[in-house]
Formats: sequence, structure tokens, C-alpha cells
Amino acid sequence: MYESMTDEQLALSYIEGNNKAFDEILLRHKDQVFGYIMYVVKDDEVANDLFQETFLKVITKLQNGKYRDNGKFAFWLMRIAHNVIIDHYRAQRNDPFVEPTKDNDLQNLHAASIIDTDHESELAAAQILKDVKRMMNALPDSQRDVVFMRFFQQLSFKEIAEQTDVSINTALGRMRYALINLRKMTRQYDIILTTR
Repeated sequence: MYESMTDEQLALSYIEGNNKAFDEILLRHKDQVFGYIMYVVKDDEVANDLFQETFLKVITKLQNGKYRDNGKFAFWLMRIAHNVIIDHYRAQRNDPFVEPTKDNDLQNLHAASIIDTDHESELAAAQILKDVKRMMNALPDSQRDVVFMRFFQQLSFKEIAEQTDVSINTALGRMRYALINLRKMTRQYDIILTTR
């Protein structure tokens, strides 16, 4: 029965008091949400904590009527996970910014140097992610959403356009302006976005 329901139908059913509907939501999305959190924090224990916190927030928001059925439940869920991660980094934000290089670019988030396994590179990668989160938070909502969906959810611009109800050209334009603004911030605050 639940397998044939959409995420939105399950969410509304849970709001009406059907706890099994939430079990199905959790079953459907746990791998994607945990995978995203783990990708960002790269620590199993922290990822587990943030995963649990994410679903506690989902439950609270659903019970408090803070979900609107607009056909974008998965995006809404991932946005909550994203905000939980940002809150986690904000709570630990005491590290100073590092010196810049010529290669400041958001694309470097996927560079092999960031995924390096030695401890120093992991610390540098964590700092880069903190810096990126801070800068992303300063972007206008429409630009921040496109950056989040493209780089962290790895959606195509076609998928981004569909999820945000805009044309592909608008999605591309928002990304262009987001990257321009992010580059300005890296220069303004001397932020480096590579580990080498």
C-alpha cells in the first residue's frame, strides 16, 4: 500500500497521524540523506548524529504544519539535511580563514586533493567546506539553491530547472551569478578553495 504512495502523500498521511507512512519515508530516503551527510562531513559518528537530527527536524516540521505539499518533498528533505550540516559547522566555527591561491573555484570541491586520506588534507578539506558553507549562506536564496543542488545533490541543470520551476537558462544564469559572487567573496576574504 505505502509503496505506491508518493512522498507527498506519505507526508500528508503522517501529518494526519499515520506513523507507518513516516516509516516508508525514512526507508525511501535514508540512504540518500545519510550518503549526502557523510559526503560532506566524512565522519561516520558525526554523520549518524546529523542524520538523526535531520529526521527529528523533519518529524517536528511535519507535526508543526511546516510542510507544504508542492511536489518537492525530496528537495525539502535534503534542504533540512543541508541546514543541519550548516548548523553543525557554525557551532564549530573557530578556525581562521586560510591564505588564497590563484585557483579559487567551487569546482575544486570535487578535486582528488580534497578526497585525499591523510589527516592534514582531511582537515584542510573540512576547512574548505566550512568556508564554502559560509559563503553559500551569504548568497541570495535562488543562487544558493542552485549551487546546493548542482554541487551537493549533483543534479543536472534540467533537474534543477524542474525542481525550482524555472527555465534551464534561468537556472544557468543563477549559477553564473552565484559563481561570480562566490569568487568575489574568495577575493574579499582571502579564502582558498583548494588544498594544494
